[in-house]
Amino acid sequence: MNSNVTPQVIAIIGAGLSGLVCARILQVNGVTATVYEADADAATRQQGGDLDIHTDTGQVALRDAGIYEEFLRHTIAGAESIRVMDKTARVFVDHAEGDGGNGRPEIKRTVLRQLLIDSLEPGTIRWSSKLLAARRTGARHELEFVDGTLVNADLVIGADGAWSKVRSLLTPVKPEYVGITVVEFRLAEARTRHPEALELVGNGSLFALSDNRYIGGHGGNDMALGCGLRVPEDWATTRGIDWANAAAAREVLIREFDGWAAPLTALIRDCDDTIWPRPIYALPTGTVWDSTHGVTLIGDAAHLMSPFAGEGANLALIDGADLARELLATSDPDAAIASYEKRMLPRGAKSAAASSKSLDMMFSATAPTKIVRMFRTMFILLTVMRPFERLFGGRKG
Repeated sequence: MNSNVTPQVIAIIGAGLSGLVCARILQVNGVTATVYEADADAATRQQGGDLDIHTDTGQVALRDAGIYEEFLRHTIAGAESIRVMDKTARVFVDHAEGDGGNGRPEIKRTVLRQLLIDSLEPGTIRWSSKLLAARRTGARHELEFVDGTLVNADLVIGADGAWSKVRSLLTPVKPEYVGITVVEFRLAEARTRHPEALELVGNGSLFALSDNRYIGGHGGNDMALGCGLRVPEDWATTRGIDWANAAAAREVLIREFDGWAAPLTALIRDCDDTIWPRPIYALPTGTVWDSTHGVTLIGDAAHLMSPFAGEGANLALIDGADLARELLATSDPDAAIASYEKRMLPRGAKSAAASSKSLDMMFSATAPTKIVRMFRTMFILLTVMRPFERLFGGRKG
């Protein structure tokens, strides 16, 4: 890529995947951008489990960022496997990763994020910079941070996630609770400490579904799992549950899954002591705004959706890459923003609709029937297409 960007102050708010990949692509093409992140460092917050990185989105972005080969060195063997069962632990789908996998290699989110952080020049990220407010000041934008720092920027890129402060410059729309709360937990060192759990879950993804409830997540030696329930938005805060009291929290969850097979509830009973509830929010599907001078959104800030279609991280990556590519292609940042948003908004709406559909399939009285049908169809298509992929030189990245 060649840079045509007119020299200006570019502020990226948020050091998640979208903000980091955007900064990286701009930087390797000679354009300076500063990333402002609320956290004190990369290890401040829990960053979630494994991510499957798709050929046509996430992998494209990593190639543009020049870290694709490094990414491949950190992917997890066998993690593309999928197992679907019901509350009795009856297995309906047990798809092991085949020859070459399913084209969506898995990597731990923390590892991928660190790869992107390490790829940036020192000083690119301003840690402990929590945005308090963003305001238009003529042709520029003033960014006010909690510590009192003021920054004036020509271009503001909101990569600040679900509760984006930058989004308010474009639309008053806010995320809405989708009716599901997921309680996350871990089982570390499963090969030695939890071999029975590892045998149940495997190295890939587990979906145990029945009665509007879910137990599942990512397996392997360090399992990142969760329980999902259809409950009111305030369920986690109004029932008097002390989530810091691991023993009490486990008992509450096990009661919620009364009647489920003992091997499944054992995942809860034996989990590590850090347990945290996460009500799931999403922006209304199809949220749009008028293209606006000097400001845009990427990742969850633009199209927050529930995690049940597995698209969020991949969209974040390709958003950051697409915006950087558009900015590098023209000396008119507003034209770049308009071109990027013309592509990003419909793509985000399509994935958000798929996520909403997956949520309804997973959390239903008849689950896992529809999810089983979906996965079986998907694997049949993969089997049919694989010989053609080999014939024509493999998958595109």
